[in-house]
Amino acid sequence: MIRKPIEDTFLKNHLEHLPYDCREVFLLHDGAVRAVAVQGTTMINQMRANFSLGILETLALGHGYLAGALLASTVKGNDRIQLSIECGGPIKGIYIEAWAVGAVRGYLKQVPIPIDKPLESFDLSPFFGPGFLTVTKLLEGKKQPFSGQIMLQHGRIAKDLAEYFMISEQTPTVVSLSIQFDKEGRVIGAGSLFLQKLPGAHDSKLASLEEICETMPSMGKYLATGKSAKEFVEEIFSSASPQYLGKEQMGFSCPCDSQRFAGFLSALPKNEKDEILSDGPFPLNLSCLNCGTEYSFSKDELQSILS
Repeated sequence: MIRKPIEDTFLKNHLEHLPYDCREVFLLHDGAVRAVAVQGTTMINQMRANFSLGILETLALGHGYLAGALLASTVKGNDRIQLSIECGGPIKGIYIEAWAVGAVRGYLKQVPIPIDKPLESFDLSPFFGPGFLTVTKLLEGKKQPFSGQIMLQHGRIAKDLAEYFMISEQTPTVVSLSIQFDKEGRVIGAGSLFLQKLPGAHDSKLASLEEICETMPSMGKYLATGKSAKEFVEEIFSSASPQYLGKEQMGFSCPCDSQRFAGFLSALPKNEKDEILSDGPFPLNLSCLNCGTEYSFSKDELQSILS
């Protein structure tokens, strides 16, 4: 993966003064609830730069990335998790893949997202429409992935993920996704929160935290001030006696490289190889769907790869 430069001087300076992206883990109410908080402002800005996204596209895909970073906290080691949304609205769908170690990648199925009038709010539900949300866990050592699916009920990734956990895993869960834009349309803060009742805990423990979530300040706006996700949880949920378990770095990352794409080219059928060598185009530019990185192959390189 090649990270495209973030050109905006103000934004670069702002990001340099923020805590690095990570995932913070807590127990609340004496171990009754597990809390995961993500600060991902740099991740969302790098995602936006790599895909050259507008505000609406950044918001939609950014929510997917923040959700993926949370979901990855439910697996471990070399496990990874996939979040897929297929829908009938203008967004068409979102695909996210996240590793337990902290890497997140993914893409929008429709860029740009078509709109017929200026945005009046950041409510994305009209852009999703009817569809399905699927969560797939690929666990190391397991031959078959574990997959669960629900129909979209809200058109909001956070609420639909909470529905997924209740329906597919029978686990009461609260999810919050937050991206803060400034007046110039820059992403100056981005974070997400995941609260999940642990086995044996009383439902009232999570319910009391859900009430707090309904009135808490915007997490993205909070993180834009330079404070951390850890400070957010300790401040907002102080009444639940947060017990800090630790943190892991995370960010936008993809394992693609030019050698991998050269391998794809070398595996093409002979007639397709011959067509490329005779008709080009030269150079041949290939783009990674998951991270937006473009790899360019000259005529001489193609001759070596395809012959």
